[in-house]
Amino acid sequence: MAAALTSASFLPTVDFVAQTNTTDIIQSSPGVVRPARRPPGWHAPGPAPSADLDRIGVSPQRGEDLCFLVGDWRILQLVSGHRWSLDDLVTAELAAQGEVPTRALDLGCGIGSVLMMVAWSFPSVVSVGVEAQEVSAALARRSLRYNGCTERVRVLAGDFRSVAIDGGPFELITGTPPYFETGTHTVSNGLQRGPCRHELRGGVSDYLATARANLSEGGRVVVCFAHRQGPSVHDALAANGLYASRWRSVVPKTGREPLLDVIEARVGPPREFQTERLVVRDAEGQWTPEFARVRERMGLPPRL
Repeated sequence: MAAALTSASFLPTVDFVAQTNTTDIIQSSPGVVRPARRPPGWHAPGPAPSADLDRIGVSPQRGEDLCFLVGDWRILQLVSGHRWSLDDLVTAELAAQGEVPTRALDLGCGIGSVLMMVAWSFPSVVSVGVEAQEVSAALARRSLRYNGCTERVRVLAGDFRSVAIDGGPFELITGTPPYFETGTHTVSNGLQRGPCRHELRGGVSDYLATARANLSEGGRVVVCFAHRQGPSVHDALAANGLYASRWRSVVPKTGREPLLDVIEARVGPPREFQTERLVVRDAEGQWTPEFARVRERMGLPPRL
C-alpha cells in the first residue's frame, strides 16, 4: 500500500478523506475511537459492520485508533504509522465502477483499506489480500473482524511475488504500489512506512506481473501510481500483455499538475485510450463536484 508522496503533496488525510476529527476523540482504553464527521441528516449507505466494538481483539490498543473508512465500516490504524489516504480511495472507487466480480485480490494490501472498500462495494465478492508486513496484516485482519466480513475476506501474510495465492483466478485485482524507486529517496525507518513508500518488495511492474498471472479471462486490474511513473507503467503493461482501458490522472487542486494516476487494465495488445482527470479541490480549496461524487459513491458524505 503506497503512502502519500510527500507530507506537502497531499492535503491532510483527515481533511479530505477520513471522517475523523483529531480534536474530538472518544477515549477507549487503551486506544482511541474516532467519531464520524457527517452533516445533519446524512446516513451512511451500504452494509453495516456486524461486530461489537468491545469484542476481544477488535477494540483499538495502545498506539492504535479506529477510524471510519467507507459507509459505517471502520479501519484500525497505528496513530504514528501508515494511514489510509486519497490513493486508496480513488483506486477502490475506480475498481467499484466495473463489472461485479466473484473473486477479488488486493496485492500489498497493507492495513486493508482498498481490500475492505472493494468488499464494501461488492457485498457478495470473495476477496484475498496479500501483505508482507505482519503488523499491517494483523491490523487488517482485526478490521475485517470488526466489519463482520471474515467469512468472505481474508489476508495472507507474505511477499506477493513469492507467496502461494490460492482462491484464483480473480476477476478483479487491485494494488497501490510504492511510489519511490529504491535508492531515489531516504528510506524511513518508521514502522510500516519504508515498505509502503519504497520499492523494497517490488514496484508497479511487479504488481502488474503478479496480477496478470492471477487474472481470470475477461478480468481487470486497477492500480495506482505516481504520475511521473506513467512511461514505465506503459512499458510494464506491454511486457505483461495488458492494456489500459481507463487512465485517470488525479489533480490535488485546480492549477496544479497531476499527482497520481489510476488505471484499469485488461488483457490485450496496446490500443488507444482516453485519459480522464479528477480534480480534488478547486482554487478556493473546496472539494470539486467530481470529487464529491467519488466520495458519495464510496459511502462518504459529499460535504461536511
